[in-house]
Amino acid sequence: MLACRIKYPKLLLFPRKLFEMSGLQLPGNTSSPSAVKKAIETGEGILRLAPTWVPRSFLMPGRRIKLAPQDIYAFGAHRGGIDERWFASTTPAANDNRTIDEGLSYTVVEGKKAFTLREAVEHEGKALLGDAMWAKYKRWPVYSKFFDNMGPIPHHMHQSDEQAALVGQQGKPESYYFPPQLNSIGNNFPFTFFGFEPGTTKEEIRRCLENWNKGDNDILNYSKAYRLQPGTGWLVPPCVLHAPGSLVTYEPQWGSDVFGMYQSMVEGRALPWSLLVKDMPQDKHYDLDFIINQLDWDGNVDPLFKEHHFLEPIDVAQTSSNGYQDRWIVYGKVKGKELFSAKELTVQPGARVTLSSRLRQNRQTRTQNPCDDSLW
Repeated sequence: MLACRIKYPKLLLFPRKLFEMSGLQLPGNTSSPSAVKKAIETGEGILRLAPTWVPRSFLMPGRRIKLAPQDIYAFGAHRGGIDERWFASTTPAANDNRTIDEGLSYTVVEGKKAFTLREAVEHEGKALLGDAMWAKYKRWPVYSKFFDNMGPIPHHMHQSDEQAALVGQQGKPESYYFPPQLNSIGNNFPFTFFGFEPGTTKEEIRRCLENWNKGDNDILNYSKAYRLQPGTGWLVPPCVLHAPGSLVTYEPQWGSDVFGMYQSMVEGRALPWSLLVKDMPQDKHYDLDFIINQLDWDGNVDPLFKEHHFLEPIDVAQTSSNGYQDRWIVYGKVKGKELFSAKELTVQPGARVTLSSRLRQNRQTRTQNPCDDSLW
């Protein structure tokens, strides 16, 4: 279970794009301010959200995130299979040929699809976020997801705020946690490449980009892979290359979907140049110096990369004898700023736990109950 306290809405997950398959009725748009306020009041501060299914055309779904096999290609085979499930998202998915609402979480009111969380935040932002957060961001600034692939994701980076602003977007720091209960099988490649080996030069990476259309551009020859460990995670800043492996990953992140793919081929599948430059200014799409300088070079060749970015859970207290365990799974600062964090609450069978006001003040708590998909 994922949690995010509000007055933060409780989000009970139902299929969003698959509403028709689930039998839920689809009403017209009811996103008036009064409708949003009524939904919050009726739920006593809780909004119920449908899950947001997102396909990626350049990846192969890992089939471990509780989606029926017949629905993997519900968007159509031309869109690719569904390999991501987004939680509490007000961020559109940056996919080609996407639907107009792709990536946006929907509320469910009386069993019917009602309005997006984005619309709810527009109408009741202060109530949902609090005065301080609303004054600072004027939006719901983060979201989280599961991503689940059969193999690795291509070596890519996410732009910084300054870089993303050039195309009217925001940057994207992110974090990973590998939930043990969803990773009984590691699929094809449970290893992640990060950055470059120390000593790698910009000239070497320039040659990789020059060889884009010659097959595999061999950029991974200059990187280092780490074996992924269920129950651990990583904190990934913008502008650092990473090629996530095939474990199911819980990913708290900033509310953006910018990226640049620097690997030309993965598992024998070619990637178009457009996936490298989609979030760069149009006049820089073939400027190799500009593209290389999008990378935080020192961050990519950091000889102590694991020491600076690897996350192991931190117990809040020793409570296992009481039948539960509360611990931090995502924490730390990105460029000096604490932007998101996550906690995991494990409740043993037969035990009961009351979330106190101390717990409710934490921004996100993820419990290890694979049968319960609620978000608080």
